Amino acid sequence: IETIVEQISKKDIVTGVVSTSSITHATPASFYAHVKLRRMYEDIAVDMVASDIDFFAGGGLKFFNNRTDKQNLIEQLKTKGFDVITDQLPTTVSDKKQAILLAKDEMPKMLDGRGDFLPNATKLALDALSKNEEGFFLMVEGSQIDWGGHANDADYLISELIDFDNAMGVALDFAKQNGETLVIVTADHETGGFTLASDEDDYNKIKPVFSTGGHSATMVPVFAKGPSENVFGGIYENTEIYTKMYSLFFE
Repeated sequence: IETIVEQISKKDIVTGVVSTSSITHATPASFYAHVKLRRMYEDIAVDMVASDIDFFAGGGLKFFNNRTDKQNLIEQLKTKGFDVITDQLPTTVSDKKQAILLAKDEMPKMLDGRGDFLPNATKLALDALSKNEEGFFLMVEGSQIDWGGHANDADYLISELIDFDNAMGVALDFAKQNGETLVIVTADHETGGFTLASDEDDYNKIKPVFSTGGHSATMVPVFAKGPSENVFGGIYENTEIYTKMYSLFFE
């Protein structure tokens, strides 16, 4: 089944994915990979090399250069016209496609000093992709918000959420200046049953509370800002987000 990236690339729209997990993790992979299981990371990396993605940034270097099959996907990316960066996030846009892999697997936590990778990578991606006159599609994931929920670690979750908020600020600033860009913010699910509850009987204080170490059935909001933002109002199945995005590109 074609991904939306494969569909819109036929219209010469350029595409990118940015993530604080491995770039082969489930959410970024869903935009370019075709494998049976989400943990087939080495196969997913092969699909990245074969994909239409023009810009990607995140972790996952070991799935490209330290593989069990001894393939060197870094060299394959270079052959496909990518600048491959593995030391630090560049500050300027390349004339080539860009592959940025800054960790063996996932990026560090914000609490462990990741810094401004996500907002800066978002800005770099927007600067690179927006050069294309036919338009662009960019997916940016604050991956570790979910992991903080699974761990029932409020400091972890909140610090990752603030980082994602900063990245969205970059996207919204770009969209406001550009005037032709729609920003959509959502999630695949809630994790941890996270609540800001009163501190026992003291309603002047709040404390974070979790109800599960897994995913919850909490309804997930969809925020949209920009051209056709009204299309994303209401309550609908999560797969409709794809359908709505597709309609904006093709109808």
